[in-house]
Amino acid sequence: MSDPSTVVVTGAFGALGAAVARRFAGRGMRLGLLGHGSVPGWAAQEFGAPHMLVGGVDLTAQPAADAAMKAIAAATGGLRVLVNVAGGFRWETLEQGDVSTWELMFTMNLKTAVVASKAAVPYLPAGGGGRIINIGAGAAGRAAAGMGAYAASKAGVERLTEALAAELKDRHITVNAILPGTIDTPANRASMPDADVTRWVHPDAVADVVVFLASEAARAVNGAAVRVFGRG
Repeated sequence: MSDPSTVVVTGAFGALGAAVARRFAGRGMRLGLLGHGSVPGWAAQEFGAPHMLVGGVDLTAQPAADAAMKAIAAATGGLRVLVNVAGGFRWETLEQGDVSTWELMFTMNLKTAVVASKAAVPYLPAGGGGRIINIGAGAAGRAAAGMGAYAASKAGVERLTEALAAELKDRHITVNAILPGTIDTPANRASMPDADVTRWVHPDAVADVVVFLASEAARAVNGAAVRVFGRG
């Protein structure tokens, strides 16, 4: 692992994960792309060698995440960046909803980031340049009705970011979070057909901030939570 230059992206086959992957690929980085479902055909066609695509990874299970990170590091020469995109959303009020939704949101949004980070840390360069970038949410700052479970889980991502940044700083590994506003994705357009999408933030804009935080220019940025709202 003499040339640790691989970027691992979880949730890589969704709209934001794919945008992040494309940005790094365009900069000549090797990719380890992880998804919970099978690898979609478009991803297999777009991201060939030297990239590694791994589907069917349960990022709530530590052994599965450990095996995936080990395989990517062995195949690509080592890791430098982990981008935790994997997550999900559910709108549900407390009165009309179910407590299991809170468990689901914490599992999808927080536990996946915890498990993936723990699996990746042993492969990040100890001499400097390692990065972990978590995708939080602007909604975590103040939850609206029906957003409690989601906002609480994403607030947990911010606290994870702060704690892990303090834990790894003397190894010169930075850990930061991005807090997007509403992202312009097909799923969000379908669920909010009457919204003014011109005020949403495009996945490419979020990906640009991810790439910055992974760069040498951001070497002194650690434990930060960066709001990326566009005009929202």
